[in-house]
Amino acid sequence: MMNVSAVMIVKNGARTIGRSLESLREFDDVVVYDNDSTDATAVIAGEFSNVRLIPGYFDGFGTTKNRAASYAKNEWVLIIDSDEVVDETLLRTLQTKVLDPHTIYIVNFLAFYKEIPIRHCGWNNQKIRRLYNKTITRFNDNAVHENIIDEGMKKGPIEGNMKHYSYMSISDFIVKLDRYSTLFATDNVGKKSSSPAKAFFNGLYSFFRTYILKRGFLDGYAGLIIAFSHMATNFYKYIKLYEMNRETQKRV
Repeated sequence: MMNVSAVMIVKNGARTIGRSLESLREFDDVVVYDNDSTDATAVIAGEFSNVRLIPGYFDGFGTTKNRAASYAKNEWVLIIDSDEVVDETLLRTLQTKVLDPHTIYIVNFLAFYKEIPIRHCGWNNQKIRRLYNKTITRFNDNAVHENIIDEGMKKGPIEGNMKHYSYMSISDFIVKLDRYSTLFATDNVGKKSSSPAKAFFNGLYSFFRTYILKRGFLDGYAGLIIAFSHMATNFYKYIKLYEMNRETQKRV
């Protein structure tokens, strides 16, 4: 038996969750923590006998992932999103590897736009902490840019890949950039300063870094979409923060 629980937080993931859960069929325990989905997410999750659907609320990525992980039956937790797929190599590794409780395992990611492999833009072969022992560590409480706390922990790679199908249309970029920029601004209001100039130049540099320095132009039109999305996300992160700081100061 596999001693790893797969834990997923999701909201309206019907377009991709089926493929993700299909890749987890050999897991004995899969927790889907659903944040008030209004699409067919719950119906699709119900088609998998190893899935436990837990309704819950979202109050930032770090705290919500910790809450979801508390439902896992196993001490070992693999965090997975509804648009991610465990490949065969990673599955076999999880079934056979003797895991060290004091190690956070780092998973290699293969990125896609629709079904197009993205080999540049800073997306390809990202290394992300995703496997940990919940009796030893947990996620920090960050609303965005959350991470597994590594104080006193070792970190190491694990064989295999996670395939990431995060964007299935241009509209997905627009929806996510609005959501993530709002979370960033809300999390940093009163803590960080911002200005229209900071928003503009952060956005401009983000496009240059993604499209030129990280060679996004080699990914064709998909690379252009990704670079522009990065630019817009960074612009809106800092312009929203600027606006929220101004509104806070007016109320004082």
